[in-house]
Amino acid sequence: MFTGLVEEIGIVQAVHHNGESATINISAKIVTNDLKLGDSVNTNGACLTVTSFSSSGFTVDSVAETMRRTNLSILKPGDKVNLERALQLSDRMGGHMVSGHIDGTGKIFKINNEGNAQIITIETVPEILKYIIEKGSIAIDGISLTVMEVDNQSFKVAIIPHTSHETTLISKIKGRTVNLECDMVGKYIERFLNLKEDKKSESKIDMGFLREHGF
Repeated sequence: MFTGLVEEIGIVQAVHHNGESATINISAKIVTNDLKLGDSVNTNGACLTVTSFSSSGFTVDSVAETMRRTNLSILKPGDKVNLERALQLSDRMGGHMVSGHIDGTGKIFKINNEGNAQIITIETVPEILKYIIEKGSIAIDGISLTVMEVDNQSFKVAIIPHTSHETTLISKIKGRTVNLECDMVGKYIERFLNLKEDKKSESKIDMGFLREHGF
């Protein structure tokens, strides 16, 4: 579990593709502190397992499903990625609960200046937009952000100077693909409601059935 507060920008050193999966080598300094084999590191929003590390970087494996759903599939040496170590129970919850399980991707449609902030409009598919609400939380490339506006094609977020300096988001240009993880609460509620409806439809005993049989 993560907070969506990026600790460091890492640099991709190498990407070794093996069919649909890949091994990624990333240089970093902060997140390697107290790192252990098997630890999780949020990499551009995706929860990945550390398979080796040193004081100057670490290696992770990305399975085919992760490559299909995220922008990790287009990473190349020299690219920058947002990094965050897994949440500790003693940490402050400054962002929101981020699982590191990407729902899909979006594309940057527009970037506008507004005061000291930059407003980014991101287009994505209806299957993701249905979980996004105004003033709700969303993780974009692993960054916890608040939704300003949302319509049936896109949503907007505001990037303050601190976020632009500490993450990769503002360095991306129009048309660039970003990873999206919606707030998990909405997905759980939808699942519970669907299960409830499924159980209702499975039951053949209703008022009509009871009347028909003399009850």
